[in-house]
Amino acid sequence: MDSKVASTYWNRIYIAGDYDKARDVCRQFCYKVGLCVNVTKHAYIYTGGEEDGVMVELINYPRFPVDLDVDRNEIDEKGYHLGVMLKDQLCQDSFLIMTPLSTIWVTSRDEPASSGDET
Repeated sequence: MDSKVASTYWNRIYIAGDYDKARDVCRQFCYKVGLCVNVTKHAYIYTGGEEDGVMVELINYPRFPVDLDVDRNEIDEKGYHLGVMLKDQLCQDSFLIMTPLSTIWVTSRDEPASSGDET
């Protein structure tokens, strides 16, 4: 038996939209760039409303590891591009990317959301 170890790092995309459609988008993206992701259903509850959506997680997979000392951005760049593809395909205005180091809200809205607006 063999095993491989990689430094732990993850990138999570949070976005509202249809779960099945999100899985299809992830499948297309992963096939194109050579990637493995986790997709889970999420319920987003915010002031004045609620939406169903997904959380998509990219990890530093030991089978195809990224040297985090050299190129941590590789995982973040793939996460960003997948997030944009999900935003477009799920007809959303925004999504959130979370890493162990930062949380980024990506939006195509003209005006920034004020506190209390949905994701």
